[in-house]
Amino acid sequence: MSLSGKGKAASAALAVALLTGACGGSAASDDDAPYDPDAPVTLTVGLFGTFGFQEAGLYDEYMDLHPNVTIKETSVEKSADYYRALQTRLAAGSGLEDVQGIEIGFVSDIVQNHADAFADFGQAENADEVRETFYDWKYEQAMTEDGRVVGLGTDAGPQAMCFRRDLFEAAGLPTDREELGELWSDWEGYLDVGRRYQDSPTKPAGSAFVDSPASVFSAAVYQGELAYNDEDGNPAPESSDGVENAWEHASEAAAEDLTAGLSQFGDEWNSAFANGAFATIACPAWMLGYITSQVGEDGAGKWDIAPLPGQGGNWGGSWLGVPESSDDKEAAMALVEWLTAPEQQIKMFTREAHFPSSSEAAEDPEVADATSEYFSGAPIGQIFGESAENIRRTPIGRYDTQIQEAFTTALTNVATQGVSPDEAFEDAMASVEQVTGG
Repeated sequence: MSLSGKGKAASAALAVALLTGACGGSAASDDDAPYDPDAPVTLTVGLFGTFGFQEAGLYDEYMDLHPNVTIKETSVEKSADYYRALQTRLAAGSGLEDVQGIEIGFVSDIVQNHADAFADFGQAENADEVRETFYDWKYEQAMTEDGRVVGLGTDAGPQAMCFRRDLFEAAGLPTDREELGELWSDWEGYLDVGRRYQDSPTKPAGSAFVDSPASVFSAAVYQGELAYNDEDGNPAPESSDGVENAWEHASEAAAEDLTAGLSQFGDEWNSAFANGAFATIACPAWMLGYITSQVGEDGAGKWDIAPLPGQGGNWGGSWLGVPESSDDKEAAMALVEWLTAPEQQIKMFTREAHFPSSSEAAEDPEVADATSEYFSGAPIGQIFGESAENIRRTPIGRYDTQIQEAFTTALTNVATQGVSPDEAFEDAMASVEQVTGG
């Protein structure tokens, strides 16, 4: 598929506007010589994991469009290691790259405690136009209460439910993704299907319905009005409707042996994708690439995708920010705006399977009408697009990653060590208090 003529024109115009706004916007340094967009410049980009810009050819494309620009990327494998180093450099006020990746697990800390260290994309001349290209919840997560925008969104992680068609068929369960979506329109319906799977005399021996109670908890918790924080962003999991609902269903799954009891992202979990140890897993869009890499070509046609129980949810996603200390702030902002523009987000989806955080990109036919042959022809653009449309903007906080880990660890203890759900919840809350200080 290709961009429509209207889409092409709009994207091209936006790209020009983005660059114009960044070059002439009020975010320009006022203590240096005027910004010369044609002057030779080397821009350094500090990231974690694999953002995919280099792999998608976007750096080369940008440097072809701007022969005076050289882009150099460095990446740290684990986001936690990356963020510790970033915090140290923010405190020192030196050592920062021209562009820094910001992950959803620490965007709240950046917004609350380090916003002044980052250039304000909200002050660009075309800021309103840029904002309209993003999902509201994505743009606003990188915004301070007084409107400072510390970064622009790259990808998003709208969620669905990936399932093994072959295992479902062996267990005598439906394999039609729409029928399953109706059966598990809520989490109780999902657990009912899980009980049918576990009770099936014909299901493959040794397989469980879902990989981990974390699949249920981490997906369901963000479907509440609140997740881990109160409306002011302060940790308050004990009074969260999202935690209450997610814990109820995840602990049921764990206590009833519906899960394989695996710790996500561990070696055993990785191997389980290929050996058929579980039949379902909550999957953000980026998980499709992960599953494909773990299972390989032998998995083609075995997996499928249905809507997530409950409503849409988000797992993951990042932003790009520009430190105020950058010697080439204007050029770095222009690069960020180009990399996150709808036209580039469409390329990141078609080339690297990163779902757009730009609603305009998600509505483009190249994304909205996309299907995946590997996942049994599933309409991935439609399924993940609908999930993205239904994501709630629950308040996020600086301890969300640690709080979630406390709950999922406690749930794993229910599944693997026979700890009662009530005792496990108390353990989780004790861990949360240690992390948050009370």
